[in-house]
Amino acid sequence: MAESTINAMSPYQGLPDRAFWKPAVAMKHALDIEELWDPKFPIYQRQRVVTFGSCFAQHFGKALAKNQFSWYNCELGPPFLSPALNLKYNYGVFSSRTGNIYTASLLRQWTKWALGKVESPNEVWEKNGRFYDPFRPNIEPEGFASVAELHASRDYTIRCFGDCIRKTAIFVFTLGLTESWMNSKHGYEYPMCPGTVAGEFDKDAHVFKNQDYEYIRDALQETISLMKTENPRLRFLFTVSPVPLTATYSPKHVLVATMGSKSILRAVADKIVESHIFADYFPSYEIINSPAFKGMFFEPNLRSVSPHGVEFVMKSFFGNLVRKFGNQVIAKKNIPSPKKVEKTADEIVCEEEILAAFANTKGNKEK
Repeated sequence: MAESTINAMSPYQGLPDRAFWKPAVAMKHALDIEELWDPKFPIYQRQRVVTFGSCFAQHFGKALAKNQFSWYNCELGPPFLSPALNLKYNYGVFSSRTGNIYTASLLRQWTKWALGKVESPNEVWEKNGRFYDPFRPNIEPEGFASVAELHASRDYTIRCFGDCIRKTAIFVFTLGLTESWMNSKHGYEYPMCPGTVAGEFDKDAHVFKNQDYEYIRDALQETISLMKTENPRLRFLFTVSPVPLTATYSPKHVLVATMGSKSILRAVADKIVESHIFADYFPSYEIINSPAFKGMFFEPNLRSVSPHGVEFVMKSFFGNLVRKFGNQVIAKKNIPSPKKVEKTADEIVCEEEILAAFANTKGNKEK
């Protein structure tokens, strides 16, 4: 009876090896696992691409530029700034100087500002006689000299973000968090809780919101609709950051909170890309976090992704584009080699890491 069941025609018969765990994963060395991404559409070197999102999104921008893709840096730093100062003042980190956009709702907020749907708030934080932008709190590490300078800078970034929507072919966004902080009186969202980088925490005005699946899906869908109305040819590539939470304000253990948050973001990404032919998902989250890779791509702190991990992710990205669409996308000689890795992990700007300073650790500080 069992033999006849096995021999019966099954829809699984004839599926490629990549559909089965044993030949696709168990029988391979981790670094030989391939075809992890089947791109929906090509991304050509000549097409303008922008990158935004959580910390891990910065790797995509760097890799695109390195491999001679048209990564669009809309907001260039002053020509007299050194590369180190450009990084310090957040130029060239994302395609405009937004700082980290951790949530789908923050992306929607920036989109509405850029497209003139709502005006950006007047709120400003002051610290030691300097002024900080609540929506880009670490963009100027020493703060702005005046409120007018702060608003002029933010307004320019908003215009640049609008250009990123209107003038690009591919919008890459990395979903990072579900946990967020809202202003309950005015309804807008902060990228960081007031009172961390600057500002003062007000328990009556500042409310923690751990966003659920429906909220995130609706925010992302609304953002896509707004952007597509402005630029009908725009395509989207979504990823989920593999980087665990630095800290959680939920009552859960930070490890459990991390897995819950990433699972929700991953489910939203799946739903969105299944619903739209112009949206795709790249599995950087899976490559770093899957048990098949045995945690080999994390640094000893089990949070930072190592340069080798980043290189493997990007090699998979470019390699699968070439496999699907051929050398018309990118010349094979330009595909990143895992043997040519530079230590760049410390050059990634991640505002959320500031939260680690609030841990009450005794002799066990993160290295």
